[in-house]
Amino acid sequence: MPTVFAIACHPDDIEFTMAGTMLLMKQRGCDLHYMTIANGSWGTATMRRDEIIAARRGEAAAAARLMGAVFHESLVDDLEVFYERKTLLRLIAAVREVKPDIVLLQSPVDYMEDHQNAVRLGVTAVFCRGMVNAPCEPPTEPTFQDVTIYHALPHGTRDPMRRVVRAERYVDIGPVMAKKRELLACHKSQKEWLDVSQGYDSYLDSMTEAGEIVGKLCGKYTYAEGWRRHNHVGLSAREIDPMADILGDVSWVDPAYEKYLLGE
Repeated sequence: MPTVFAIACHPDDIEFTMAGTMLLMKQRGCDLHYMTIANGSWGTATMRRDEIIAARRGEAAAAARLMGAVFHESLVDDLEVFYERKTLLRLIAAVREVKPDIVLLQSPVDYMEDHQNAVRLGVTAVFCRGMVNAPCEPPTEPTFQDVTIYHALPHGTRDPMRRVVRAERYVDIGPVMAKKRELLACHKSQKEWLDVSQGYDSYLDSMTEAGEIVGKLCGKYTYAEGWRRHNHVGLSAREIDPMADILGDVSWVDPAYEKYLLGE
């Protein structure tokens, strides 16, 4: 079965938009890998920098273990997720090490610049996995397997200008929603931080509500996660859709999405 590499920006971003799909993939035999580029160093109203980094690393590692995923270390502090050489070379090395068949990334448009930069880094790292003259840190042998990238929906299904973003494929995460809440509950430091900084009444309920919003958007499921497939050029020898092969019976493709891509 395929190897799946989830690369997101901050600790808990995977749980909010990707974890339901990953749990279903795990049930079907996929190998999972889990990485956040930023270490969560700014996500606190009370802790010192070293304390919050340690706390958030422990929380993310616990969530990865509970999911059955291999945990990979973060690369930079919060608000240092820039599209720049040093971080990119380290991410290329991680992609080459994992040798993924599927890479899950956040939305190319989202409410945070950090999220969008993480996507740019992820796409380029995958694109460069087989470039023999592309350096990486640490030095890691190139890999040449086909890779398919899928992008999650943005927070609240809206882009920075509040326009609704629709998915191509909607995955029914109802059967694993309770487990998804367990994964998010690992991030204990974030409940206090988001209560203070963003006025969340309930950290876990906000994630559940996000799943309901996506479910209503597709009109098929109570809870869903939405995905869009990246252009295959430079990533695979042909246009492939392994998510369909793995989760086709628990997901729905919106026929209007393909018409939109064709400009109809």
